[in-house]
Amino acid sequence: MADALSKLKIHSQLNQKIWDGDVLRPTVRKRMLTIARGFLEELELPFKLEDIVFTGSLANFNYSSHSDIDLHAILDFAATDENEELVRKFLIARKSVWNDIHKIMLRGHEVEIYAENIGDPHHSTGVYSVLNNKWIKKPRPDKGEQIIDYYAVIHKADDLIGKIERTVNLSTLDKLDKIQTLKEKIRHMRQCGLETGGEYSIENLAFKILRNEGHIERLWDEAVKVEDDMLSLEIVNH
Repeated sequence: MADALSKLKIHSQLNQKIWDGDVLRPTVRKRMLTIARGFLEELELPFKLEDIVFTGSLANFNYSSHSDIDLHAILDFAATDENEELVRKFLIARKSVWNDIHKIMLRGHEVEIYAENIGDPHHSTGVYSVLNNKWIKKPRPDKGEQIIDYYAVIHKADDLIGKIERTVNLSTLDKLDKIQTLKEKIRHMRQCGLETGGEYSIENLAFKILRNEGHIERLWDEAVKVEDDMLSLEIVNH
């Protein structure tokens, strides 16, 4: 856990493999634009692109070797269909498929693409417009270290790791339900943390430890395995 906690350190400068000072390196920016536009072209729907933004820890000072490059295509959902919730669900499904199929690396970091409705709130303290090549919300390196409660982060992460361990080792018939409940609990916990305390909240940092140490992936993989086993039939010799 100490090693996991060390990966939450606040750096004194942005990742200079991605940034030139505090401006995106031209080659990186060009590739980000190409990736985002490629994702939108695959949707084959008339979406109105408002912006392409780069956010998350690599657009901030709390990045690590495990950090993803979070690219958000900002769209006007209402311009596609008046049922914005239907558009949102469609885009969530399509971005999941896209991210599962593709494994694009930029300077050693995997790219995760998202579709976001114009006007949705940004909880990150670092938001950069790739389209306009300028900061929307510029982070400060001295803001994070002052507010991180490391003891509480470790306690929260340890508690969740224990729950994941117990859940994936269940042998009961309701195992899939319990996995899905825990997945939703973790998702809700992180979202609440982001909304109330931002990216340096206890909940979000605990989630990052779980993700960096492979516990999130293990839980997700176990859900798929259990579901596949439930849908399968053994070969029967007649």
